[in-house]
Amino acid sequence: MIINITFVSMQNKQAITLLFLANIISGLAQGISMVAIPWYFVKVVDRPEFFTSSYVIITFLTLFWGLYAGTLIDRYSRKKLFIIINAACGLIIGSIALYGFHMSYLADFFVILVFGVTIFNYNIHYPNLYAFGQEITESKNYGKLNSYIEVQGQTTSVLAGAFAALLLTGTQNNVLEIAGFSFVLPFDIMAWDIYEIFLMDSITYVFVIFIFMMIKYKPIAKDLVHKGALFFRLKGGVLYLKENPIIFIFGFLSYMLFAFTLVEVHVLLPSYVHQFLKMDGNVYASAEIYYSIGAILSGVLVLRVFNKLTTVTSIILLLIIVSVAFYAMAIYNVLWVFFLGNLTLGIANSGVRILRTTFLFNHVPNNLIGRANSVFSSLNIMVRMLMIGAFTLPFFNTDDNIRYGYFIGVLLMFLTLIPLLYWYKRIITAEKN
Repeated sequence: MIINITFVSMQNKQAITLLFLANIISGLAQGISMVAIPWYFVKVVDRPEFFTSSYVIITFLTLFWGLYAGTLIDRYSRKKLFIIINAACGLIIGSIALYGFHMSYLADFFVILVFGVTIFNYNIHYPNLYAFGQEITESKNYGKLNSYIEVQGQTTSVLAGAFAALLLTGTQNNVLEIAGFSFVLPFDIMAWDIYEIFLMDSITYVFVIFIFMMIKYKPIAKDLVHKGALFFRLKGGVLYLKENPIIFIFGFLSYMLFAFTLVEVHVLLPSYVHQFLKMDGNVYASAEIYYSIGAILSGVLVLRVFNKLTTVTSIILLLIIVSVAFYAMAIYNVLWVFFLGNLTLGIANSGVRILRTTFLFNHVPNNLIGRANSVFSSLNIMVRMLMIGAFTLPFFNTDDNIRYGYFIGVLLMFLTLIPLLYWYKRIITAEKN
């Protein structure tokens, strides 16, 4: 009911509502899996090096998949892509889950495979989601739509974090610990095996497919579709960014915080909680809750708080704020600092994402948006691979040295701010035009 009221001024409001509903259902189960898997390798099987090495390989493969995904998004029906990708992911993950039930055990390879499949899904799901949103939404509502996407996605992440904390550790003596708080339940809950989480994940893909099949819409952003061979379709996105260098510079730089956030969530965070904070899985999962709360606040407030500032000014302020948070997390072994840092990261990363996406929607044609984002994503992947490689060094696995990973975050933000300030006036001019 709330969603329908909120979307009343938008065209294709029913399609947007169903799109968001599908995103909520799939995001919940996938979010639980993506929280559970890194912790599984850090705590349950004690193989963090195997997970990190696998993550490097998966990230490298997404470099090529991301480029190809962008051409698919701009070439074919976004609705059909959602259906096909969800069917493929659901089949693979469901098969692995059933095998786990049959064997009462899953080899590490299968757990990594689920992680890889989900990462590959993310690399086409979210670019496709934003491109589809741009396609069925009026330009005047771009900022509103991106805020809604952020609030919806992060509300789902709050729930995913809470359920992950519950499923990873269960309860002891009827006490549930989440986000630094304790809750007394009338019963105990057993921790789930990893394949049980995967089965729940796979089932949601089936529901999502039916929801996507119900979506009916009338395209608003209707541009010429680029056909032809893969290389020539990809070339169209590259040429557009080459002809618009300021858009390329802004897009690349505004992705840097996102690059660090992905590495932080999957590699840095579980080891940080285990090695530096000396805490358990409920604290690790609770970090996702605080991050998501921050992201929700950002989705609700960012366009209002920064409405009198330019996009690049707003992003610069957010990067400075999150740099302070990273520094504090590297220095202080205090739980409230850890939670506050994740809250701040949620505010900053989501705020930058909303501002970046709205800027690109207004400057990149819909028939090129998938390929343009693929270029940014590929560069983003290269940066992530460098950081993941750094975290595989023995130094970060010694004592509590993992905390110095947040200094890398500070350094990356500093290296992002310098060129943003250098091209500050030209980016503002591009935004006004």
